[in-house]
Amino acid sequence: MSRSLLPVEIMSPGRNLEGYIQAVNAIPMLTADEEKQLAEKLFYENDLASAQRMVLAHLRFVVHIAKSYSGYGLNQADLIQEGNIGLMKAVRRFDPSVGVRLVSFAVHWIKAEMHEFILRNWRIVKVATTKAQRKMFFNLRSAKKKLAWFTNDEVHSVADSLGVDPQVVREMEGRLTAQDMAFDAGNDDDDDKAYQSPAYFLEDKRADPARQLEESNWEEHAYEGLDRALEMLDERSRDILYKRWLSEDKSTLHELAAEYGVSAERIRQLEKSAMKKLRTSMESVMAA
Repeated sequence: MSRSLLPVEIMSPGRNLEGYIQAVNAIPMLTADEEKQLAEKLFYENDLASAQRMVLAHLRFVVHIAKSYSGYGLNQADLIQEGNIGLMKAVRRFDPSVGVRLVSFAVHWIKAEMHEFILRNWRIVKVATTKAQRKMFFNLRSAKKKLAWFTNDEVHSVADSLGVDPQVVREMEGRLTAQDMAFDAGNDDDDDKAYQSPAYFLEDKRADPARQLEESNWEEHAYEGLDRALEMLDERSRDILYKRWLSEDKSTLHELAAEYGVSAERIRQLEKSAMKKLRTSMESVMAA
């Protein structure tokens, strides 16, 4: 079957994984000379047909790498698709003058894309956020030879071998052994189990009568304080604040300047002075 005529459903691992694996394994591998010629045409002439041939010839390698991450419980087709993205990035950046084969260069790009996918999807809550934690995530599983928790000596041994702080090892071990839990109770949970969901451990303060009364009294007190503070201003200052801040159809500085026969800068000064007096009055009223 010609590489250019492969059906879309075969070349998509998400549709038929076994068919996809058989198809990519049937694509001939490139010799060193063929790869170098294609890489030079892509690098120097931007020949996209050469890029396509290089990508197709290395799809089997992506499948091989994806199988090594099967222990994370993620869909292998998704891992392959992410790895293919890394392969295409590697092909685009491959410099034939360096003197290495594409497979040696591409492995880092392929694994990087797979690692990002695993970190995003392994758990509902992201388990690795810092650089040290990301390093620990992909090394602790291979360093952990038994199901029991690490002893103190084992923690320090792993920390030394990976070049991280022992506390990072303990924290990541806890994250790896933890299990996701739904925030709300499931539809199938009976009343005896529903209380175990995290949602039942949160206090709902909206229904607290004392809190509702306190908020209502504070809001009423604030409005009364604002009214008293406004009454302490002179009529012009009060009118300027009302039209500038409290009216639905707010006036501009120039409109108020024309109304009072003064400059817009004078209105701005009066507004600033009135706001200062209002703030001082409100602070004293609310503190009472």
